[in-house]
Amino acid sequence: MSQNFQPLRGFRDLMGEDVACLAQVESVAIKVLQGYGYNEIRLPLLEVTSLFDRSIGESTDTVSKEMYTFELRDGSQVSLRPEATASCVRALLDSGAIRGSRPKWWYAGPMFRHEKPQRGRFRQFYQVGAEAFGYGDPDIDVEMICITADLLNALGVLESAQLEVNTLGSPPSRQAYRKALVQYLEPVRSRLDADSQHRLHVNPLRILDSKTESTQELLQDGPDLHDYLDPDSRSRFDELLDRLEESGVRFTVRRDLVRGLDYYTHTVFEWTSHELGSQKQIGGGGRYDGLATLLGSSQDIPAVGFSMGLDRIGLLLSQKGGVTNSDGLDIYVVELGDSNRSYATGIARSLRETGRFRVREHQGGGKIKNRMREADRSGARWALIIGDAERDAQTVGLKWLREERPQDTVPASGLLEYMSSALERVP
Repeated sequence: MSQNFQPLRGFRDLMGEDVACLAQVESVAIKVLQGYGYNEIRLPLLEVTSLFDRSIGESTDTVSKEMYTFELRDGSQVSLRPEATASCVRALLDSGAIRGSRPKWWYAGPMFRHEKPQRGRFRQFYQVGAEAFGYGDPDIDVEMICITADLLNALGVLESAQLEVNTLGSPPSRQAYRKALVQYLEPVRSRLDADSQHRLHVNPLRILDSKTESTQELLQDGPDLHDYLDPDSRSRFDELLDRLEESGVRFTVRRDLVRGLDYYTHTVFEWTSHELGSQKQIGGGGRYDGLATLLGSSQDIPAVGFSMGLDRIGLLLSQKGGVTNSDGLDIYVVELGDSNRSYATGIARSLRETGRFRVREHQGGGKIKNRMREADRSGARWALIIGDAERDAQTVGLKWLREERPQDTVPASGLLEYMSSALERVP
């Protein structure tokens, strides 16, 4: 009995415009990051599960509900990475890269979370992000935010995105606020949603992220995080806002923004777009100065980073018609007869070597009519037709497949110049 195999729920085969869209977002992001002097790091997909337990927090949804975790033959637990920050810190400590250096890294690739699939939310999704280590002042926080703004601007979607910023303060001020929040919510615990009731004594700040309307109504009269900031935390946040103003990046302060991971301290920020519906978050980040120590470092290492969702930015880009399908074919070479194959292959090779053209040679034989049909189906802009006459005269026949123009005969010696000029004229 035959069986039709399909991707697992929340996983996708990407092809055509979907690939072009993600590639476009990723390539623009990488160009921006390289322009800021960040270097690439490539991380493994699998890490020991305890890395994420300790860094992200066992009480977070990411760890408690969403990780893909497996047991190896030796009994050890490993997980597909749900995010990359913890892996970057692990790599920093493992390599000793912080000694005598202050690394700035960028990464790109798939992440995995066992969430409920929705439009813009997948169980295998793609991110690009950056991490900087050894920088303690707010200027690096501002740089991270400016990078994300430049990325969105370069893609033409900045006007569709909103930036929200906040501070969680120092660990002592955060702990003081946590205590006040628990004291406020404990008497009304029964009126909280089920998840918030569980979080009340495990990770109460995550209650601020609750999507339940009744819980949000209760929080309106609750304590304000900013009332518990120590002077240094308040001064640091004021400096961040001043520098953001100077940078020209538009933002709003959202005092209940805490992000979903336990390792954040001081600055947190998030980009959203109301044009995406319920899955409106397109990226964000913040500072996590204590994470290296939590993972075993003997020294405090200030750190800050961000990640941007390629899938959701790509969806926003696609909605605006801004996807450039760079995967299209430029030239389809049709040789008419085996005796012309060497000449045709030489023509194709010379065009590819310029790095400007995507060239496919016809394969599989067939009548002339069928070969030209294949050329048209390929989506190429032009067909180069090479028969005995063209080979003997050292020319090619050039047919415009997407425009109503007469076929040209072009000398092989002038083909590169002709095609370069033609490529510049085609949008």
